[in-house]
Amino acid sequence: MFSGSIPALVTPFDAEGAFVEKAYRDLVEWQIAEGSAGLVPCGTTGEAATLTKEEQFAIVRVCVDQAKGRVPVLAGAGSNDTRVAIANVAAAKEAGADAALMVPPYYNRPSQEGIFRHFEAVARGSDLPIVLYNVPGRTVTDIQPATVARIVAAFPDTFVGIKDATGSLARVTEQRAGCGEGFVQLSGNDETALAFNAMGGTGCISVTANVAPRLCAEFQRAWAAGENAGALALHDRLFALHLAMFTDASPGPVKYAMTKVRRGFPDGLRLPMTWPGEASRAAVDAALARAGL
Repeated sequence: MFSGSIPALVTPFDAEGAFVEKAYRDLVEWQIAEGSAGLVPCGTTGEAATLTKEEQFAIVRVCVDQAKGRVPVLAGAGSNDTRVAIANVAAAKEAGADAALMVPPYYNRPSQEGIFRHFEAVARGSDLPIVLYNVPGRTVTDIQPATVARIVAAFPDTFVGIKDATGSLARVTEQRAGCGEGFVQLSGNDETALAFNAMGGTGCISVTANVAPRLCAEFQRAWAAGENAGALALHDRLFALHLAMFTDASPGPVKYAMTKVRRGFPDGLRLPMTWPGEASRAAVDAALARAGL
């Protein structure tokens, strides 16, 4: 269902923190025109943690409406409350999303059994495809490879893939062995996307693709076509930008970068997220120049 370069879309806010729908529709249109293979509204980079549920799925609805079926939409829908997670998947489906992207329960710190039971309940309460999102650096909770395999074995038609942001490349092989060749694995880290694909991944849910959608799409297409030297050259061209996106609290740096590559792009963030510091802005500027952007 998912492969290639898939941006984790930023959510444009004005100076008062209000959603700017026109800027978002323009962003979706630009991403599709530049070759992005899918869209993720209301994920971490989209500041989902500071959206109300009504706002979150209204934004998903706007994304779906603007995409008009040209690329799949993978809506952020996770929660640390299983009942809320089930309701979120239903809301994502009602908004027209093709699948839901779901972190395991954060803060609660459930056991591996608790993680399995959480996703078991979600699967039984929904018929929308789900991509697991493992990002223990943010959630603390880590879905171990054996648990991923157990979840997929129990509900193979529901859990179609994983966004893996653990940084552990060995897991790509472990999860491929445990879940089968048809299980989609997407890198959650731009800087390791090349190695992730070499281990068996099929793409990346990308922060950098917000800023450089064409280059990120060309990178993924080159790898998929077996043009390894070309993929490596694009990886090298983008590498400093990948790192610059996290020189301050995300999505501050990527939103700053958006104002450099998209004239008039709104520069608002919702507290507690703030504008990146001077050193971060300088790193982004240098990386944009190096990438030819």
